[in-house]
Amino acid sequence: MGSMSPPSLRSSGIALLSAFGLSAISAAAEEINFVSYNLKNYLRMDRRVAGEFKRDAPKPENEIKELIEIIVATKPDILGVCEMGGPDQFEDFVRRLAAAGLKYPHAELTLPADRTRHLALLSRFPIVARNSKTDLTYRLGDRELPFQRGILDVTVQVNDGYQLRCLGVHLKSKREVEEADQALMRRSEAELLRAHIDSIFEAIPGVNLVVYGDFNDTRNELPIKVVRGKFGRPEALTDIQLADDRGERWTYYWRWADQYSRFDFVFASRGLMPEVITDKSYIHTDPDWFTASDHRPLVLRVEATEREVK
Repeated sequence: MGSMSPPSLRSSGIALLSAFGLSAISAAAEEINFVSYNLKNYLRMDRRVAGEFKRDAPKPENEIKELIEIIVATKPDILGVCEMGGPDQFEDFVRRLAAAGLKYPHAELTLPADRTRHLALLSRFPIVARNSKTDLTYRLGDRELPFQRGILDVTVQVNDGYQLRCLGVHLKSKREVEEADQALMRRSEAELLRAHIDSIFEAIPGVNLVVYGDFNDTRNELPIKVVRGKFGRPEALTDIQLADDRGERWTYYWRWADQYSRFDFVFASRGLMPEVITDKSYIHTDPDWFTASDHRPLVLRVEATEREVK
């Protein structure tokens, strides 16, 4: 492969356009795979590598190899990821996918308040609108705090008659911090996300909207309820309750506590639901999934043709 041209700066983040010299894909795609995946620290950080502590080390090669193999197996047309590093790690990620046969000429990388872990999206199809939010804040007591990873918000033109708006998030982790209560921080971020979702519905009531990512909470907790919205309302989202080939729904494993949880979600708007192919949507599993990440990828199959909302 030739060298990749440097990404161009956007107000909401970083966009890689036609990075591999490929023309925009205009042919209609009858069905597409949207994949959401937390990559587990695809970035430089202090970490243990092969039993040895190293400073400012990238994600280990054995983890990356398995990660790429898993992504290839899910065959994403649009890939939304969490825990991406800066532009250099993102460029490395794009190159490795291309070498494995997955070439994405359109992308978004957000640069929010969290300078370590970012959100990114890769697409085979043109991105026709970029509305990512990286400077949102909220107040807890007398403190103003940032929405740490922000909201990735792009609209993808899948074919001449079909657009998909993609909102990616990675809400505050359960790790305790000095700034404030971690649960209240996560709830506040969820409320900001919900306000952004409501603004989209106000502007485009029938929008084909997918809201995805690592929410760091289970479906019975308040942040998930806030994001989902009130049942029966036109702006409510549907939780696509994906499962693996054994019928299990967990997406994240916390080794220290030996705990399996569903922290990763894919929500669909009322306008998108008629196009969701539920029997082809699933949680991907692999014998070496934990080598790649502590999360498993979610695959949403969508028919890219407008269907009537019932």
